Amino acid sequence: MYNTDLAKEDILARAPDTVLVVDDDLSVRTALKELLNHLRGGLRPCVILLDLMMPVMDGWDFRAEQLADPELKDLPVFILTAVGFSAATVRAQFGSIPFVPKPPAHEGLLEMVGRVCLGAKPGEGATGS
Repeated sequence: MYNTDLAKEDILARAPDTVLVVDDDLSVRTALKELLNHLRGGLRPCVILLDLMMPVMDGWDFRAEQLADPELKDLPVFILTAVGFSAATVRAQFGSIPFVPKPPAHEGLLEMVGRVCLGAKPGEGATGS
Protein backbone atom coordinates (compact mmCIF):
# COMPACT_ATOMS: atom_id res chain seq x y z
CA MET A 1 0.00 0.00 0.00
CA TYR A 2 1.19 3.50 -0.79
CA ASN A 3 1.93 5.47 2.39
CA THR A 4 2.06 9.25 1.98
CA ASP A 5 3.21 9.71 5.61
CA LEU A 6 6.71 8.42 4.94
CA ALA A 7 9.51 10.95 4.87
CA LYS A 8 11.34 11.24 1.54
CA GLU A 9 14.42 9.65 3.11
CA ASP A 10 12.35 6.65 4.22
CA ILE A 11 10.84 6.29 0.75
CA LEU A 12 14.27 6.43 -0.90
CA ALA A 13 15.69 3.90 1.58
CA ARG A 14 12.88 1.46 0.72
CA ALA A 15 12.91 2.05 -3.02
CA PRO A 16 14.82 -1.08 -4.10
CA ASP A 17 12.14 -3.26 -2.47
CA THR A 18 9.19 -1.13 -3.54
CA VAL A 19 6.47 -2.23 -5.91
CA LEU A 20 4.20 0.61 -6.98
CA VAL A 21 0.58 -0.37 -7.56
CA VAL A 22 -1.51 2.12 -9.56
CA ASP A 23 -5.12 1.03 -9.16
CA ASP A 24 -8.62 2.38 -8.56
CA ASP A 25 -8.59 1.51 -4.85
CA LEU A 26 -9.81 4.48 -2.78
CA SER A 27 -6.56 4.99 -0.87
CA VAL A 28 -4.52 4.85 -4.06
CA ARG A 29 -6.91 7.15 -5.87
CA THR A 30 -6.55 9.71 -3.08
CA ALA A 31 -2.78 9.67 -3.52
CA LEU A 32 -2.81 9.43 -7.32
CA LYS A 33 -2.30 13.15 -7.95
CA GLU A 34 0.82 13.07 -5.78
CA LEU A 35 2.14 9.86 -7.28
CA LEU A 36 4.04 11.23 -10.25
CA ASN A 37 5.50 13.98 -8.09
CA HIS A 38 6.83 11.37 -5.67
CA LEU A 39 8.32 9.48 -8.59
CA ARG A 40 9.88 12.67 -9.89
CA GLY A 41 11.09 13.41 -6.35
CA GLY A 42 13.14 10.24 -6.15
CA LEU A 43 10.90 7.22 -5.46
CA ARG A 44 12.17 4.41 -7.68
CA PRO A 45 10.08 1.25 -7.40
CA CYS A 46 11.47 -1.81 -9.10
CA VAL A 47 8.18 -2.25 -11.01
CA ILE A 48 4.80 -0.53 -11.43
CA LEU A 49 1.63 -2.66 -11.46
CA LEU A 50 -0.72 -0.50 -13.52
CA ASP A 51 -4.49 -0.84 -13.70
CA LEU A 52 -6.03 0.57 -16.89
CA MET A 53 -9.56 1.44 -15.80
CA MET A 54 -9.35 4.15 -13.13
CA PRO A 55 -11.19 7.41 -12.59
CA VAL A 56 -9.40 10.76 -12.93
CA MET A 57 -6.19 9.39 -14.49
CA ASP A 58 -6.56 6.06 -16.25
CA GLY A 59 -3.73 3.69 -17.11
CA TRP A 60 -3.26 5.14 -20.59
CA ASP A 61 -2.90 8.66 -19.17
CA PHE A 62 -0.50 7.48 -16.47
CA ARG A 63 1.64 5.65 -19.01
CA ALA A 64 1.69 8.68 -21.34
CA GLU A 65 2.83 10.90 -18.44
CA GLN A 66 5.45 8.35 -17.44
CA LEU A 67 6.84 7.98 -20.97
CA ALA A 68 6.96 11.75 -21.47
CA ASP A 69 9.22 12.15 -18.44
CA PRO A 70 12.88 11.25 -19.15
CA GLU A 71 13.45 10.35 -15.48
CA LEU A 72 10.47 7.97 -15.30
CA LYS A 73 10.18 6.44 -18.75
CA ASP A 74 12.44 3.46 -18.03
CA LEU A 75 10.61 2.24 -14.90
CA PRO A 76 9.26 -1.26 -15.69
CA VAL A 77 5.46 -1.56 -15.91
CA PHE A 78 3.10 -4.54 -15.79
CA ILE A 79 -0.49 -3.98 -16.94
CA LEU A 80 -2.79 -5.48 -14.29
CA THR A 81 -6.47 -5.11 -15.17
CA ALA A 82 -9.79 -6.92 -14.82
CA VAL A 83 -11.57 -5.40 -17.79
CA GLY A 84 -11.93 -7.81 -20.72
CA PHE A 85 -8.65 -7.00 -22.45
CA SER A 86 -6.68 -9.79 -24.05
CA ALA A 87 -2.91 -10.03 -24.01
CA ALA A 88 -2.95 -9.27 -27.76
CA THR A 89 -4.98 -6.07 -27.24
CA VAL A 90 -2.67 -4.87 -24.47
CA ARG A 91 0.38 -5.69 -26.62
CA ALA A 92 -1.10 -3.72 -29.54
CA GLN A 93 -1.65 -0.67 -27.32
CA PHE A 94 1.37 -0.83 -25.01
CA GLY A 95 4.00 -2.89 -26.81
CA SER A 96 5.89 -5.59 -24.96
CA ILE A 97 4.70 -4.63 -21.46
CA PRO A 98 3.75 -7.77 -19.49
CA PHE A 99 -0.01 -8.23 -19.08
CA VAL A 100 -1.51 -9.81 -15.97
CA PRO A 101 -5.31 -10.29 -15.89
CA LYS A 102 -7.12 -9.75 -12.59
CA PRO A 103 -7.36 -11.62 -10.38
CA PRO A 104 -3.73 -12.62 -10.85
CA ALA A 105 -2.35 -16.02 -10.00
CA HIS A 106 -0.36 -15.03 -6.92
CA GLU A 107 2.63 -17.31 -7.52
CA GLY A 108 2.97 -16.26 -11.16
CA LEU A 109 2.71 -12.57 -10.32
CA LEU A 110 5.25 -12.86 -7.51
CA GLU A 111 7.62 -14.70 -9.83
CA MET A 112 7.29 -12.01 -12.53
CA VAL A 113 7.82 -9.20 -10.02
CA GLY A 114 10.74 -11.07 -8.49
CA ARG A 115 12.42 -11.43 -11.86
CA VAL A 116 12.21 -7.71 -12.50
CA CYS A 117 13.04 -6.59 -8.96
CA LEU A 118 15.89 -9.01 -8.40
CA GLY A 119 17.26 -8.69 -11.92
CA ALA A 120 16.90 -12.39 -12.69
CA LYS A 121 17.36 -13.50 -16.27
CA PRO A 122 14.34 -14.83 -18.19
CA GLY A 123 13.57 -18.39 -17.17
CA GLU A 124 15.01 -17.99 -13.68
CA GLY A 125 12.77 -18.00 -10.62
CA ALA A 126 12.24 -15.04 -8.33
CA THR A 127 15.03 -16.27 -6.09
CA GLY A 128 17.47 -16.23 -8.97
CA SER A 129 17.95 -19.98 -8.87
